[in-house]
Order: sequence, then C-alpha cells, then structure tokens
Amino acid sequence: MNPHGRHALILGVMALLGVVSTLLLLTDREPARSGGFGPAPTASEPAPDPGTGTALVEGWDGTTVCYEIFVRSFQDSDGDGIGDFRGLIDRLDYVNDGDPAGGDDLGAGCIWLMPTFPSPSYHGYDITDYTTVNPELGTMDDFRAFLAAAHDRGIRVLLDLVINHTSDRHPWFLDAVSGPGAEHRAWYRFADVPGPDNEYGDNNWRLSPGGDGYYYGFFSGRMPDLHWETPAVREAMKRIADHWLLEEGVDGFRLDAVRHLMEDEQGVSTNVPRTHEMLRELGRHIRRVAPGAFTVGEVFDSTAALVPYYPDQLDSFFAFQVANGIVDAVRTGSSTRLLAAVSEAEATLPGYRWSTFLRNHDQVRAMTEIGADPGRARAAASLLLTLPGIPFVYYGEEIGMTGTKPDPRLRTPMQWGPGPAAGFTTGTPWEPLQDDSATANVAAQTGDPNSLLSHYRRLIHLRTTDPVLGNGRWVPLDPGTDGVAAYLRWSPGEAILVAVNLRDGVSGPLTLTALPGAIPPGSYRAEGVEGFIPARPPDSPWLVSEDGVDGWTLPSMPPYGTALLRLREDG
Repeated sequence: MNPHGRHALILGVMALLGVVSTLLLLTDREPARSGGFGPAPTASEPAPDPGTGTALVEGWDGTTVCYEIFVRSFQDSDGDGIGDFRGLIDRLDYVNDGDPAGGDDLGAGCIWLMPTFPSPSYHGYDITDYTTVNPELGTMDDFRAFLAAAHDRGIRVLLDLVINHTSDRHPWFLDAVSGPGAEHRAWYRFADVPGPDNEYGDNNWRLSPGGDGYYYGFFSGRMPDLHWETPAVREAMKRIADHWLLEEGVDGFRLDAVRHLMEDEQGVSTNVPRTHEMLRELGRHIRRVAPGAFTVGEVFDSTAALVPYYPDQLDSFFAFQVANGIVDAVRTGSSTRLLAAVSEAEATLPGYRWSTFLRNHDQVRAMTEIGADPGRARAAASLLLTLPGIPFVYYGEEIGMTGTKPDPRLRTPMQWGPGPAAGFTTGTPWEPLQDDSATANVAAQTGDPNSLLSHYRRLIHLRTTDPVLGNGRWVPLDPGTDGVAAYLRWSPGEAILVAVNLRDGVSGPLTLTALPGAIPPGSYRAEGVEGFIPARPPDSPWLVSEDGVDGWTLPSMPPYGTALLRLREDG
C-alpha cells in the first residue's frame, strides 16, 4: 500500500471510530423495545447502561487475561491417562502462583474450563447431568479443592455451560422420548413431520427413538436441542446457574453456541431475534443473583452479527474477526485486515465487553496455521496481549503446541517436558501427543528469555498489572508500511506505544504519524519497557501538535520483533 493509501486508511479508521461510537452510545441509551430487543427491563431487574464504555461487571476488564483449559488434557494425577482436577491443582502455580511480582507463572487471573459435567463423549459438550462433575475428572470434593486453590491464588474460574442442547442420554430427554404425554416432552422440540431445512441447507430433525415423531438436534442426533420457549427449561437453567454460582462459588460461565439457541418457523437457526430475548432473561438473572459473575458467549460470526447481542444480554462475546485478523497479519505479513477488524470492533462494540483470542478448541491451532514459526507466534502473542478486549489464551498456545483436525488432535495433552508422555501422565495418554512434544514443552522454554513461553509470561504480567495497556483507548498509528502494526493504548497523560514487525526481515527505521485529534497535543517523554525493544528510548520528548503525530521515529526492528514504549506527558 502506498503512503497516500495508508493515510486514507488511517483517516477512514478514525472517522469510523468517532461516528459509529457516537451512534452506539445513542443506541445503548435508547429504552429497550419489543420485537428483537425484547421487553423493557423491570424495576426489579435493571439493565446496566453500557454506554459509558466501562465493564458491565466490576473487575472484568481489559486487565483480565483468561486461560482456556481442557481438564482431560492438562495433568493426570493418578496414571490413568486422563487429566483430572487433582492434576490441575498440581499445575495451578504454572497458571498463576499468586505472586503479583511474577516469575515462572503465566500470570493469568482467570481459567475457563471446557465442559466438566458428566457426558458420554470425551469432549463433554453433550451433558447428562448439570449438577455434578464427570467422574473421569474426579469427585465434587476434588473440584471444590481445585476451586479453593484457584481462588487462593487470585484465579477466577469460568465453567463451560452448554445451554443449547443436552445429551440424548440426559434423563430429561430419555423421559421426553417415552411418549407424547411425558413430563419433559415440551423441554425439547418435537414435531409430527420434519420441519424445513435450515439456512445451511441441512435438515436437523431426527426420528424419535419411539418412532412417534421427530425431534430437533442442530449439531447431531446425539445432542437434542432444548426448547427455550418452554418456561420450565429457562427456570431449570437459572437453577443450574444458581447452583454453581451461589452454592459452589464459581465466578461465571462461558456459554457455548448461543447463536443457535432458538430457531424460527422458516428453519433459520442462527442469530434469530428470540435468541436475544432468552439471553437477556438469563443474563439479568445471573447479574441479579451474583452481581460479580461474568458471562462470555460464543457467537462464531462476524463483528456485525455481534451488535444485536448488546447491550444487556451477556457481559462479553468472542470477537472472531479480530482473532482472524491477528492470525492473518502474522501469516501474510500485512496489518490491513487486522486494522480493519479492530477498528470495526472498537467502533461498534461497547468498551471492555468483547473478548479476543487467537484460536480455540474447535479450530486448527494457531502455531499450525502460521507454519510452526516461533517468530510469527511471538508476533501473534504481542498483538493478542496489547490489543483491546479481554484476552483468552488456549492452553499450550504459549509454548507453540500444534494441532489440526479432527477435533481430538486439537485437544492433545499439555506438553510439560521431555519423555514419552511429556510429563502429562505416568500412564498412557488418552490421546497421543503431538510429534513435537520433545521440543515444544514448558521445561525446554522455561529459563530461556527468548522463548515463546517467556514472551507470553512478560506480556501477560504486563497486561494484568498495567491499566493503560489493558484499558487504554486504542489509537492506530501509521508506520509507513503495512508490514508493521503500530498503535497506542492511550489514557489521559499516559500511553503505551506498540509496534509489531509482521515480517521475516528487518523493518525500519520507522516514522510514525497519526491524524489530528488522535491524542491531545502535548509533549511526551518516552521510557523503555523492560524485555522489549527499543532498549534505549529517544533522548528528547515526542511532540503532538494540533496537526497530529508526525515524526515519531522508532529504530529498526528485527524480524517479528515487538517494540513497546511508555509515553508520559512531559510536565
């Protein structure tokens, strides 16, 4: 892209951020309506106003970093080859040892546990009992011991709650298929004949085991969809939330596949208006009974598709387009798609209420997508952990674990050290490890300041302790090349400058510019951030005039290098 094109892009970004943010504030403050926005909040269930740009739940903002764990694959304590809660307790100091000064822990303050409920499947997304834990992972006492140990270290715990469907072996469904007059028949969708195909051209109606009709299962016949129009279903889910939040003390939920919660009469099963009404009702209930609890939803869709899920449904939603933009940037060496994705999210979603990540348990691992290149992996980590949003890190991403479909190969055991089972178990792992486990492991990277793991540790500790990096306004900068992503995280009187080289070649020196009004005019003194380039910051202050930023210069950056500078208003 030529300089004029880059300048036009930055101009467009800033205009979009200003205009759409204004529209969003007006929309968020407008009273809720009927139809797609549901009924207005009642006096007993006030809907928080997100128009201020603050977090909907106190304490859950951009300084929060969450770590996604598949318990079955994290650490086995008894040699049966399956990870468990006792093994997870043994590894909690790796996630966060409770010492804010940092060290050999990641520093993550939140853990998202993939499903831990009883299930006939290894993955756990078809639940047979919402009130206890899978015995393969341990007992309820083991879970409680894990939760207490996590809380002692300052780690909050989110459970993966599947509300779209149950297992076909759940007692509710077994009763429902016993006949048309069954108590739980209305808890699922039944029809005498199959309904229409969905918008993807598939028909999700399955023949009932009793042969007396058809039931709806969007994902498979083994996962029948709950019928959320039935009040008893909604009340049951509220009781389940109450149990885990109030009786067991978890800190919130990741809600699976919420965009498919409802279907309409035409067969459309994605993002239909009634889904928003159901999530609004559940979200209000959780905020009322447990005001400090946090909910994050999976809406595997575009940023534009996320907008109707605000302002008063769940607290946050995963920003898949931003995730794709980060991976695309380090894979292609161009910031263009990333800049557009972050700009759209910042302009259209409320502040601190969207969650970033690289890849999750359903997707080819990031390290595989970027060609198993450690330099690119470091650059991706730099972007993830310096951009706006609440970042989530998939276990093993911080050591460069690889993996591709089928799904079990995306969820292989954690690689702790050398040896046939990589320190995961003394027995035979439930799933074979990746071929690179002997080299891509925690032991090999701990103590090496240049390793990917050390890079993650530095970034996470910085993010969680620095409100400017966590919550500062995102201001894009023009570095004169799309081979570098450059931006500020700005708060009044202070900012952190981020520049990430996206290419396998030396970049720079770079001259940074920004448009008028990006940050207030003034003089800023630059200070280095330990562990990142440039080691020696500029000797003289950097100026911001009425005409914007022009002439800030960074030295040459090594391949996939990350520059961080703290800017403080001078005087």
